[in-house]
Amino acid sequence: LDSLEGRRGHPRLKPPFPAAQGLYARPTVINNVETISQVAGIFKYSDNWYASMGTEKSKGHGIFSISGHVAHPGQFEAPFGITMRQLLGYCGGMRSGHDLKFWAVGGSSAPIFTPAELDVPLTYEEVATAGSMLATRAIQVFDETTSVVRVMTRWVDFYQHESCGKCTPCREGTYWMKQIMHRLEAGKGEVGDVDKLLSITSEIGGRCFCALGDAAITPVKSGIERFRDEFEKGYTTPAWELFPYERSVYYHEASGEAGK
Repeated sequence: LDSLEGRRGHPRLKPPFPAAQGLYARPTVINNVETISQVAGIFKYSDNWYASMGTEKSKGHGIFSISGHVAHPGQFEAPFGITMRQLLGYCGGMRSGHDLKFWAVGGSSAPIFTPAELDVPLTYEEVATAGSMLATRAIQVFDETTSVVRVMTRWVDFYQHESCGKCTPCREGTYWMKQIMHRLEAGKGEVGDVDKLLSITSEIGGRCFCALGDAAITPVKSGIERFRDEFEKGYTTPAWELFPYERSVYYHEASGEAGK
């Protein structure tokens, strides 16, 4: 809203909420594209039709965006409560000859899942109970050729770049997380860097004006919790030696053929 009004892109203190005092201090309703897209079906078939799908607490259907190491990435519209195992079936499974290592269930800002969570119903409450967030449903799938450290580094790069700089914990914390993650990816990490990362995440979490700070630390904490050994290997060995780039890319740039 501040950007639309020609100001610096900083988050606003709430209340007042946009519905009461939003753009140019006037009542403003904000909806995402998916919400708008569902209105037509509800008007055509009724609200009871929409509510008949999903579960008691997560009614209706949603768009699940599947990308990464699957045979057929894409957008899948399905009722809430579907499982990742079923969605993988829609995608044609993992790419040939490879196994699932981990997946981002709610986009990069939510704790990651592993094959152990393939049968968790994808509803807001069930995913939360399992330790993550359904959030955007931008599901990214990674097989065994993927370096967790490399993925987390790219995500931290994004959040550090997107930090508006308003809050010191986010501005400074994401900067130092980025430095440490790049050290670990290059195999030049210092002993204790993993614990230092966790310490930094604790200084960012819950101390920022908006949710970006929490979004930046969540996947890192989750990655360390589930794959700490990979992070600690960054003290001595580069990620590209442990997980060569040519094995994890999906398409060879020259030929356009699926990577092996």
